[in-house]
Amino acid sequence: MITIAERLNFAYARIAKAEKKYHRNSQSVALLAVSKKKPTNLILEAYQNGQRAFGESYVQEAVDKINELKHLDIQWHFIGPIQSNKTALIAQHFAWVQSVSRAKIATRLSHQRDAALGKLNVLIQVNIDEEQSKSGCSLSDVNELARHIAQQDNLTLRGLMAIPQKRESSDQQSHSFARLNACFQELKAQYTSVDTLSIGMSNDAEIAIAQGSTMVRIGTDIFGAREN
Repeated sequence: MITIAERLNFAYARIAKAEKKYHRNSQSVALLAVSKKKPTNLILEAYQNGQRAFGESYVQEAVDKINELKHLDIQWHFIGPIQSNKTALIAQHFAWVQSVSRAKIATRLSHQRDAALGKLNVLIQVNIDEEQSKSGCSLSDVNELARHIAQQDNLTLRGLMAIPQKRESSDQQSHSFARLNACFQELKAQYTSVDTLSIGMSNDAEIAIAQGSTMVRIGTDIFGAREN
């Protein structure tokens, strides 16, 4: 049976190989281990093998894990859709929120963030392929939302996140990532805090790294398939 340590090492090596292939700086792409629907013992095993950043999508499940593992220096990222009635829990328990797509949500997160915790790091989720089934703002709305987030006292705008539509060809997938990277570069030119492009998952990490990703989100390849 393959261990978490072996799976993690494979993921790290996969990222390093893509960095080299696409002439990216070494260690310029971070790994977010997506641990939603996975028990804390697996998260602990990944932590014990060097992983520090973990992504969660379900608020109450995540809060329970965060409280159980609060003695560890884990960096928790919220990556799921955000309901207005969950913003207080997200604001108080996470270091990063990757899925902000509305000004209302940004405002609530800022107002409900305890200043003593430091500013909440925020990524704008972009619905790059305009799929009705997915959350995210359109590319045309990014600049307006970015301005709003940058004005919030307890938020720091860090960049963009997206989950592109699964494509038949890698060229089509690459095109979606390239459009998002162009938007990311424009944001970087406007905001000194912007440094993170969270694109790429288990099935398309290499394509994302080729198109400028600074963070890939990998779950199944580390923790195995989720139980529904």
